[in-house]
Amino acid sequence: MKNRKLKEYLIISLGCVVYALAFDWFYAPNNLTCGGLTGIAQILHHYIPVLPIGTMLIVMNVPLYLLGFKRYGAGFLMKSLYAMALSSALVDILASLYTFRTMNELLACLYGGVLLGVGCGLVNREEANTGGTELLSWILKRHLPQLSLGSVMLGLDLTVIVGYAAVFRKLDNALYGGIALFVTSKVIDFFVYGGNSGKLAHIISAREDVITDALLDKGIGITKLCAIGAFTKTERPILLCAVRRREIVMVKRIVKELDPDAFFIVSDTSEVLGEGFGEYRPNGL
Repeated sequence: MKNRKLKEYLIISLGCVVYALAFDWFYAPNNLTCGGLTGIAQILHHYIPVLPIGTMLIVMNVPLYLLGFKRYGAGFLMKSLYAMALSSALVDILASLYTFRTMNELLACLYGGVLLGVGCGLVNREEANTGGTELLSWILKRHLPQLSLGSVMLGLDLTVIVGYAAVFRKLDNALYGGIALFVTSKVIDFFVYGGNSGKLAHIISAREDVITDALLDKGIGITKLCAIGAFTKTERPILLCAVRRREIVMVKRIVKELDPDAFFIVSDTSEVLGEGFGEYRPNGL
């Protein structure tokens, strides 16, 4: 139990380091906004330079974490407070130690978006967050299960970016920020859901028994579904199997070798939960 907790906090710490690096390296020097409370903190810092961005993030996050405590409990609160405090402190510490130069805005928003997504993704994967719209996204996600966490965050943060553009009257910077935000949301979804994604195969074949045995020998689980052909009126099982993305090539090769005339349907799955794949997360991410 202790080792698991230590691993969680180490991963969260790594995510916070990456988050701070992304902000100070790509966002702050190029006046790109991350949206959310960070974007609001940037706006306030512009008008009142003596207010550190990291400190303002802590102050604004307090009421949100009180709400998070009521919804998710003490374990979530402790990990998230740690993530919020560490990431905010690292933003200020790194900024005081080194001043990064400006760069091409497109490069900044692309690489900054990826790096920020990695940082937030690592933290979110351990069922914690750095506060702001991340926490609001968690709360809204419970009521919008059809949307991914990254999609909810994208909608919330775009609202702040529009305000950022209105305040600073820098449409270009806001548009670049929007690109960075889109990239970040996709990377977050990859970290939160990517490990559980896979391929779903439906196989219809006259040699289903042979194909089933061959796939079972490879350690691939098979479910047989009863089906009746609408044209032939004959009953024929459909083989259903969920596999990881890297395994689908092997499945197709086996089916092709054993029955070249097999009817084969492959589709993407955003999540596969159960034995051998991911497990259900109670927070509904």
